[in-house]
Amino acid sequence: MNDFLIRRDDLRDVHWAKQDPPPLAAGHARLKVEAFALTANNVTYATFGEAMKYWNFFPAADPAFGRVPVWGFATVTQSNVEGVDVGQRVYGYLPISDEFDVQPVKVGKASFVDGVAHRQAMAPIYNTYIFTSADPSYDAAYEAQQMLFRPLFMTGWMIDDALMETGEPVPETVVISSASSKTALALAHCLKLRGGVDTLALTSEGNREFVESTGLYGRVRTYADVDRLHARGLTAFVDFLGRPSLTADVHNALRDRLVRSIVIGVTDWEGNRTPIALPDPQPEFFFVPTYAADRAKTLGADVLNAKLAQSLMGFYRASQAFLQPKEMKGPDAIDAAWHETLDAAVSPSTGLILSP
Repeated sequence: MNDFLIRRDDLRDVHWAKQDPPPLAAGHARLKVEAFALTANNVTYATFGEAMKYWNFFPAADPAFGRVPVWGFATVTQSNVEGVDVGQRVYGYLPISDEFDVQPVKVGKASFVDGVAHRQAMAPIYNTYIFTSADPSYDAAYEAQQMLFRPLFMTGWMIDDALMETGEPVPETVVISSASSKTALALAHCLKLRGGVDTLALTSEGNREFVESTGLYGRVRTYADVDRLHARGLTAFVDFLGRPSLTADVHNALRDRLVRSIVIGVTDWEGNRTPIALPDPQPEFFFVPTYAADRAKTLGADVLNAKLAQSLMGFYRASQAFLQPKEMKGPDAIDAAWHETLDAAVSPSTGLILSP
């Protein structure tokens, strides 16, 4: 086994650790990691690794280090579990490793859940592995898009739903920071399809041209222009950047028009995150698994999944106009890709697809 280890208190300190795999335990299966996406979302996982327990999914032998989770495809290479067969391919939460073991429970025709004890405190969505052969959202032509966007699109779709279907009051304008990030693009796509909502993108000067080229936003502004923002009617701020000074500028610029302030991620992971006093509304953290579980109870899981699947495939197709997957293979390539992602040096028009 070859594992990519990241020092928990210094995300730039990384190395590969190789060890002989132990004999496969009873009730377990061994999966070979085939490919995965690496995005700013994975940096958020590492940044909040302690607070949100992301390091707990795939523990490292040395507690000073961790294995950050990624989304991708893996193939069963060994199995001591009925219904989980060698050669079956799954989509789900993976470590950056060449292989890893799971303890499948709740095995069905469509999926299984990793029942290993240390993962049970986390949301079920992270512990579920879906067989590609039985996945209605799987299309071999869009594997790269699935790795890059499936979990991120779900986040964007749920934010759209929370703002426009269950939120009160419903905003007329949505301001979105880190507008070039993949989850922000997914949210903007959903809002554009809905219609009647003014979307205002906030981005860096370097990414402005890309954000404008997507055609997903009504207006695009740079961070330098935030103190001069204006918005039509009631406004929501969806923050993917996580920079308190920017949040304060948005709140102070919009003042009485701002009715919701939602925190999603931290693409500015090295920035000063010391809280700044803000006028109301106070920022609220949006945790997708909790909201999704509530919506599944209200709508019914089948209805919710059908809505998501239909929207997801539409976004896969749309994303081909503004984002191209870039495949890289091997430990050195993964190491380089991790540092490029930390440094925000990956072009927003590129989606990294990595293989051990």
